[in-house]
Amino acid sequence: MKLGLQLGYWSAQPPTNHAELVAAAEEAAFDTVFTAEAWGSDAFTPLAWWGRQTVKMRLGTSVVQLSARTPTACAMASLTLDHLSGGRHILGLGVSGPQVVEGWYGQRFPKPLARTREYVDIVRQVWAREAPVTSAGPHYPLPLTGEGTTGLGKSLKPIVHPLRADIPIMLGAEGPKNVALAAEICDGWLPIFYSPRIANMYNEWLDEGFARPGARRSREDFEICATAQVVVTDDRAATMEMMKPFVALYMGGMGSEDTNFHAEVYRRMGYAEVVDDVTRLFRSGRKDEAAKVIPDELVDDAAIVGDVGYVREQIKVWEAAGVTMMVIGARSPEQISQLAALL
Repeated sequence: MKLGLQLGYWSAQPPTNHAELVAAAEEAAFDTVFTAEAWGSDAFTPLAWWGRQTVKMRLGTSVVQLSARTPTACAMASLTLDHLSGGRHILGLGVSGPQVVEGWYGQRFPKPLARTREYVDIVRQVWAREAPVTSAGPHYPLPLTGEGTTGLGKSLKPIVHPLRADIPIMLGAEGPKNVALAAEICDGWLPIFYSPRIANMYNEWLDEGFARPGARRSREDFEICATAQVVVTDDRAATMEMMKPFVALYMGGMGSEDTNFHAEVYRRMGYAEVVDDVTRLFRSGRKDEAAKVIPDELVDDAAIVGDVGYVREQIKVWEAAGVTMMVIGARSPEQISQLAALL
């Protein structure tokens, strides 16, 4: 089992301790540091900024949103960061949701699976640099032709020769079709709210992707990097109460009332009634009440909270379920050192 550090995306103001956290994770032999983006800070800039003080850790995005950049722009950012880091970059991609894609980026959301497949193909063409990049579309046609264009578009290869022709790509995916797609065309899966209790269901989705003709990986060389709250404490109850507002936000406040992919994850875990109650309360402005209706067992399903012995045993459970890396958030260097000692 490997450890990763999840820095996430910024809230209202830039964080003040990420330099300390990254340094501690490097010292503690963490495998990877990840950054994220929503509709505020981007993922690439902090990753490059903090990554410059590392020499061993891989630098991953978990995740960058497809609609934030054209495929070629994303490939350019990745090949640049891969050069700067000496070949330590991981590109983690995600489709986000229709509210962000259409409301923030002004792009179309439908057909996310087809868009992802086409996007990844173009990115890999850029890195391979074997021929000018082309795509028949329909989502990202290259070169762009037809009505409203000059007709002068030209297929190009990147000026810069990529350091690696095949940078690892991981997919942030939550539904069965998207998880299967990750197993088929990517090098790893970045689950959020992973639960080892329903690992058999996840593994069925993954196996479907591995079995498809031309699949890149097998289970033996495919990474599952699960973001999870891992907290060593003697007061499980109090810690879980602190975590519930965060869960309520994702379960009841992300996306729209009818389209919330995070909520669907918890429905698949068997918490449909809780999801309905949390959504109703959260969207009526009763956020504190929404957090209070979340049972401890729901939090426990996708997090590890307890004393040292309990946490160590639960990490083994996650590893047995197929997780290859625990991607954890941390508030202090001491917490990073404590978690590293468990492994």
